[in-house]
Amino acid sequence: MAARDPFAKALSGPIFAILMISQTYMDAVITPNRSLSERGFIILIAVVTVANCCSAAVFVAMGATLVPIFLAVDLIAVIIAFVASFRAAKRVERVQVTARDVRVTHETPTSSRVVWESPTAFTRVAVEKDEERTVGVNLMLSGREIPVAAALSPRERGEFAEALQHAIWEARRERG
Repeated sequence: MAARDPFAKALSGPIFAILMISQTYMDAVITPNRSLSERGFIILIAVVTVANCCSAAVFVAMGATLVPIFLAVDLIAVIIAFVASFRAAKRVERVQVTARDVRVTHETPTSSRVVWESPTAFTRVAVEKDEERTVGVNLMLSGREIPVAAALSPRERGEFAEALQHAIWEARRERG
């Protein structure tokens, strides 16, 4: 008896056929810009800590014993703000265009949530411009709309809008 490939049945079923039919015209992952790396964060916190310690020593020498407490609270607030910023930077936006639908998901390292899904045939891209700058890109369907690519710069947002419009046009062409 010949050895049977355990994946042969899994790859020949109806789900595989659907995946093969649905070509992806766009699968863009939009990540927020991080202006400070984790190494830079550590260096910044070290500098702020040294500055606070020097200031605290001066104030304690002058007899102001409560000032170091406020300097410590200041340092803790800066750390909390950066941790919140780093956590927000891990959230990405994914825009996918297939012949069947346009889908926008918000993804974090622990979860993925679909925030928009619409048929490609009826989805429109609205571009908001202020003079020459692209200030917004929205997906629209029947009075509903959702902003996309907000984390990009105006130039990148304009390029993304063109690519998204082209991907939707290509997907509509496939459907005939």
